[in-house]
Amino acid sequence: MAENNPDSIPSDVENTYTTPANDPKNMQEVTQYVQTLLQTMQDKFQSMSDQIINRIDEMGTRVDELEKNITDLMTQAGVENEK
Repeated sequence: MAENNPDSIPSDVENTYTTPANDPKNMQEVTQYVQTLLQTMQDKFQSMSDQIINRIDEMGTRVDELEKNITDLMTQAGVENEK
């Protein structure tokens, strides 16, 4: 079972991340990794947002076409358009 001692750092974490005073380059790599990860997430969210907006636009076009077709059918059937 793992120890609950806050001063003990698991060896895999200790080997990967050190304090900035010991190895600033490693901290820079961590910072770069986080920045890249955040940029990737932002790009994915932007892509999803663009897809949603495109689908909403397509749905709006379909609704407009449907309204036009209904109006045309009502005209052919001789029904007055009451607005």
